[in-house]
Amino acid sequence: MNSIFIEGLRVDARVGIYSRERIASQVVELDLHFGIPETAAIQDDIARSIDYAEVVGVIRAELAKRHFNLIETLGEFVVDMLYARFSAAWVKVWVSKPGVVKGVRRVGAHIQRGCAVSTAMPD
Repeated sequence: MNSIFIEGLRVDARVGIYSRERIASQVVELDLHFGIPETAAIQDDIARSIDYAEVVGVIRAELAKRHFNLIETLGEFVVDMLYARFSAAWVKVWVSKPGVVKGVRRVGAHIQRGCAVSTAMPD
């Protein structure tokens, strides 16, 4: 099983239930881990893999267009996009909002589809 991870992707997004969160974007941090075909590495061919720079660009563009009430919904949106647009074999996404609760480093959600692998964040 081969995979790609993107760690610490910081994106401006509108997410939250409070009026201030509906108006102004805030920094959301994403950690992504998704499965790719083994043939990508064997054949050394990006066409058989998933271009992580394209994933980052699409996530930034798509999240800039939307508002999500729940961070879980934002995570589900990203998971669905990785499946539909990039044909990932399986997907794990961690979404967090740093510093939104006093005395808490970050709050967030973990969404996982298509794999029974550990839910630990990539090191």
